[in-house]
Amino acid sequence: MTNSIASRIADFLSDFPPFSLMERSHLKLIANEVRVMYFEQGKTIFARDEQVHNYFYIVQKGAVDLQKVDDSKEPETIDKCDEGDIFGLRPLFAKENYQINAVTDEESVIYAIPLDIFKPYAISNPQVGDFLMESFASNTRNPYSNEHRGKLVADENEIVFKKEALFELQPIPIIKKMVTVSPDTSIQKAAILMTNRKVGSVVVVEEEKPVGIVTDVDLRELVATGKFEIKKPIGKVMNSPVICYSKGLTIAQAQLTMMKHNINHICITADGTPNTRVKGIVSEHDILVSQGNNPAVLMKAINRASSTKKLKRIRSKIMVLLNGYLKSNIPLTHISNIIFELNDATIKRTIERCIAKLDTPPPAGFAWMSLGSQGRKEQLLHTDQDNALVFEDVPEEKLEETRAYFLKLATKVTKRLNIIGYEFCPAEMMARNPKYCLSLSEWKEQFSQWVTTSGNDEILLCQIFFDYDISYGNVKLTNALSDHIYEILKGNRNFLNRLAAQALRNPSPLGFFRQFLVEQDGEKKDLFDIKKRGVMPLTDAGRLLILEHRVKNISNTSARFEKLAQLEPNNKELYQACAYSSRALIKFRTRQGLKNKDNGRFINLEDLGKEDKIKLKRCFKTIKEIQELIKLRYEATYYL
Repeated sequence: MTNSIASRIADFLSDFPPFSLMERSHLKLIANEVRVMYFEQGKTIFARDEQVHNYFYIVQKGAVDLQKVDDSKEPETIDKCDEGDIFGLRPLFAKENYQINAVTDEESVIYAIPLDIFKPYAISNPQVGDFLMESFASNTRNPYSNEHRGKLVADENEIVFKKEALFELQPIPIIKKMVTVSPDTSIQKAAILMTNRKVGSVVVVEEEKPVGIVTDVDLRELVATGKFEIKKPIGKVMNSPVICYSKGLTIAQAQLTMMKHNINHICITADGTPNTRVKGIVSEHDILVSQGNNPAVLMKAINRASSTKKLKRIRSKIMVLLNGYLKSNIPLTHISNIIFELNDATIKRTIERCIAKLDTPPPAGFAWMSLGSQGRKEQLLHTDQDNALVFEDVPEEKLEETRAYFLKLATKVTKRLNIIGYEFCPAEMMARNPKYCLSLSEWKEQFSQWVTTSGNDEILLCQIFFDYDISYGNVKLTNALSDHIYEILKGNRNFLNRLAAQALRNPSPLGFFRQFLVEQDGEKKDLFDIKKRGVMPLTDAGRLLILEHRVKNISNTSARFEKLAQLEPNNKELYQACAYSSRALIKFRTRQGLKNKDNGRFINLEDLGKEDKIKLKRCFKTIKEIQELIKLRYEATYYL
């Protein structure tokens, strides 16, 4: 009798490499031995230092966090696995204990693939063996294919292997502050140095050239067991000769070398041999920490995502990437550009899928506009979605029918964006609102009305719509809208003055005695609103000043101030300070949001150290100075 459960397992596995590379008969034999495991959210599948299992794993349903663990810190997620992803490959290639944790991020069903059953097929099928070896070495879901790299799933029935792509990998992270000792240093002294410096190895050198290496594993196996006394010289227990490489080593090369020689550390020397001065060291742990998520991998995953659920999971991986960038102190401009592109691709993919689900194609050309922080390339955390839609002018009798189509589309898109993690805008400033789903002529008329009326509400709406970026559709429509906006602003000093008054509605957030001004009542009482009192004043100032110069296509606040520094050399120092403060405040808010798992807007000042408070006060001094310039230039005090 046919085992129906095994058949279903085989059907599932056949959709994902390396199983898709196997003969069906072999796959059925493996499926018969697969162990089906159910885990609730937050359950550990395996933990760091745990003895390796007799299985490796594939996610059938749910999601699994892979976490690095430092002895003195909380576990940190470095990657996420979802449907079809394999993990826990270490038992296939190394006898050491696990180096990371695998913990379920949500309720999950996991297939455990028995090693003793699977190994013979991996050995007999070179494609399967090569796939797994490179997947383990490079930490990529599919190491062979540029098109599919990043996930063990392909849209095609077959994978085309691209050998030239095997080693298109990142450069190795090198630790330059390693601990070095001479061969006659006592084991005890070397161990004390390792403990004090919190490292897992020492390099034994003679005349600055590496002659050996000792790891904490060596100390455990050779000294703690009593084989060598702690007073003996370290040279007695060192591993020699040392495997060395030069600075250009890649992650794939390093991991393959470690597996080949059964080592956990590689020395970096000037010429890649033990005959020159040691310049750094690479450990297996450092490689693991460095990998995390790759933006190119995530972009490809977004572009082929076949469900909103998958886009949501990718979004969580983007947050892991963001956290890693911040911890690595990557410049915020670089971070913002990458996260913006990933967010924008997510929005685009969502729109594509929603159009495909409608019965008919769009009745007219259109453009989807992202507003607010996403439009400024400053949306790093999960914040509200602000968007609008402009469509081509159509005959009057077709206008409402056309609008109805785009409202239906926008409703689908905003609903899915909400599922992914972009909250609905409380003010309903979204394309699903008929007020913000207009033809090009209607949008032009709307902006003319806002600029002419110039009431507080109209000014607020103008501010939001001055910060937009096209996420999908016909760029000619948004360009035409921009041209119209700048045309009606030409010579309109009254409007700029009103805009200046709005830019001053949130003064410098420091009190008379240079104390932070916090919320006085409500559920946020005694918390500091960094968006309202820090980010927004600079955003409003940059927008106002760049509009006066009629500069198009620069919506990012920091970039606006950098451009202003070029346009007004006499205020260059102030504008550059504003650009820096804008980046610093956004970065600070992002860190707080990731730490507290919220949007980072409200901060408990008691949690801040002295250094952070000093940095914030410097930013707020810049806010005061730029607002003083606005007051003088626009005589804005008369409008407050």
